[in-house]
Amino acid sequence: MKQQLNVNSDIVPYNKTVQKAYFTILKEVKAMLATIEHEELRYTLIREDKPRTVIGHVIYEIVNPLIYLRLEEHSDGIYSIHFGIEPIERLGQLTDITTRFLRLLYKVTTLGAFPVDIESCIRTDWFVHNVSGLYEYLEESEKYTFKIIPYKVTASKRKQMKAVA
Repeated sequence: MKQQLNVNSDIVPYNKTVQKAYFTILKEVKAMLATIEHEELRYTLIREDKPRTVIGHVIYEIVNPLIYLRLEEHSDGIYSIHFGIEPIERLGQLTDITTRFLRLLYKVTTLGAFPVDIESCIRTDWFVHNVSGLYEYLEESEKYTFKIIPYKVTASKRKQMKAVA
């Protein structure tokens, strides 16, 4: 049974919790993407709208060739998270990253993860399943800032490099 929010008293703690969950997920996503050796797969487009007095806008959005994550405020004043992944056909590091992202997304927003129930914040009314295409489309947009996530060698990769040396 879904719990209806009381707009007056419940919306502020709900929105704060959704925002906290989003930035927790975002931090982990950046850490996952940092482990990819190929620089072009660490490219990101960031959109951060300035606080508006109008309800219903994008708060923060990251688009990468593999992962899409967006925090937005709807016209009813309630925050939600939209997401997307690039389908990966071969097993390996990229498949591991997209599947870990999905598990993380639902783990952080599951009932009991926070004192406030935010399970309904994950929205699937539209789902981005061609993230690389979206990235290419938005590359020239002035609403987005281009950033490269710095490469960070994983512990297992470091051990491999030491073994070879």
